Amino acid sequence: MSDEIILYGVGDIAPDRENPATIFQQTADLLRKGDIAFCQLEANLSERGTPLPQARLASRGKPQIAEAIKDAGFNVVSFASNHCMDWGREAFFDTIDNLKKQNLYTIGVGENIEEARKPAIIECKGTRVALLAYNTILPQNYWADLDRPGCVPLRGLTLYEQIEHDQPGTPCRIHTFPHRDDLKAMVSDIKKAKSQADIVIVSMHWGIHFIPAVLADYQREMAHVAVDSGADLILGHHAHILKGIEVYAGKVIFYSLSNFALDLRPNPKMMESPAHQEILALNPEWLPDPDYPSFYMPPDCRKTIIAKCIISHKQIKRVSFLPTFINKQSQPEVAESHDKNFVEVVEYMDAITKDQRLDTRYTIQGNEVIIQG
Repeated sequence: MSDEIILYGVGDIAPDRENPATIFQQTADLLRKGDIAFCQLEANLSERGTPLPQARLASRGKPQIAEAIKDAGFNVVSFASNHCMDWGREAFFDTIDNLKKQNLYTIGVGENIEEARKPAIIECKGTRVALLAYNTILPQNYWADLDRPGCVPLRGLTLYEQIEHDQPGTPCRIHTFPHRDDLKAMVSDIKKAKSQADIVIVSMHWGIHFIPAVLADYQREMAHVAVDSGADLILGHHAHILKGIEVYAGKVIFYSLSNFALDLRPNPKMMESPAHQEILALNPEWLPDPDYPSFYMPPDCRKTIIAKCIISHKQIKRVSFLPTFINKQSQPEVAESHDKNFVEVVEYMDAITKDQRLDTRYTIQGNEVIIQG
């Protein structure tokens, strides 16, 4: 009997449709073949709650979405996102309860910081795999504390350095750094998980949204520290757009897996709000497209990937990605090597990786793209 474990990882999901299971129709058969399948949940799954004042775009979906996630082949869900507390404590706990009712491992959140930091440890074919989740995109008080529910914080700090100090109003350099106490806590979590498992996978909700290619300084530092502490693979998300891939110390870092299964319809109230106008300015191609009525995002956000990891003999043997695109029904579809969408995603990944001076090489093998340092 083979000890080979297949792990799939995807980015953000938040279906908003009458039958949420339909958004996974094109990918469920593939994901069900995995031993471990991970996703990042953006929406609260509840019919209760009131939006918090600091919620920029309060995200909520039907409780039935939890069942659709399970039926789509996923068994691990991170809820450590900038939307986790959008609808208050009632909806937060409803979401966790609804996921757990489907026997989904739920990571990165809890009734207090101790519970939120607990990894999911999955024993499969003689190998123990631990998964941890962290969030850098943090509205005030969304993070868990000693006696407060929320997600696991891995905060970033920003310094704006004026380039010409004698010229008021001129551009500045932006420097970002990890919050030192949060970084230290992450190191402790990873080392503890490594003592309990053979493989440690770290989920990071982070990065600069909607802007192509650009990585923040803090991301590289967090990722490298995580690997140095024992992380074997990093799955990044939140940016809603693909970012480059790095191989550091032999370990693969996906800086952003982009979107996977989101419905977002334009509406006048949202589109005219000052907060949304500020986000629109980040990507000039962000315009409503009648061909994509339920996917109101810039065209680059339709490109996505599925991370694939092969684990054998208690080690990661190979990491690759499957080029994927969002179709006109907002469904992710895996492309085959002869498709123009496959070529477009691979070329895009190559370009944004080189843009950020990452030395990663991509080799096409069948319908997969093998990642090499």
